[in-house]
Amino acid sequence: MYRKVEDFIEDWTTSAEGTLNVFKAMTNDKLDQAIVEGHNTLGWLAWHLVGAAGAFGHFAGLEIPGPGRDQAMPTDVSEIVKAYEKAVDAYKTEAAKLTDEMLLEEIAGFVGPIARGKFLRGLIDHQTHHRGQMTVLLRQADLKVPGVMGPTKEMQ
Repeated sequence: MYRKVEDFIEDWTTSAEGTLNVFKAMTNDKLDQAIVEGHNTLGWLAWHLVGAAGAFGHFAGLEIPGPGRDQAMPTDVSEIVKAYEKAVDAYKTEAAKLTDEMLLEEIAGFVGPIARGKFLRGLIDHQTHHRGQMTVLLRQADLKVPGVMGPTKEMQ
């Protein structure tokens, strides 16, 4: 749980940078890569993270742009990257408006009341979870896996 706004912004910046590197490693022809047929694809996971950034922001009381549920996933990686970059920048601006005390306030989360600081920790955990799935799909698609939290096998 975050108790200091500056800690959230620092973690968000680092986490988002890693996620952005994973997004930029995708190619248009591999957006449909799935672990097995019928599972979430590389493109779906990326677009889900863009949408989730907006949804988490909404619940946290922050103005974060994101696609609506009915907005189709772009077929061009650059469009996904641009949408994610907008959300990343918005978090930095919007979170800076929070006070440390506001992180302790209860908000209406996805499944009930939760402290805003705990909810924002969940945003980063959610992103980390799906980013990990995406790195597996990148490798499976024979694309270069970028270093996110350290070097990859290819970088050693």
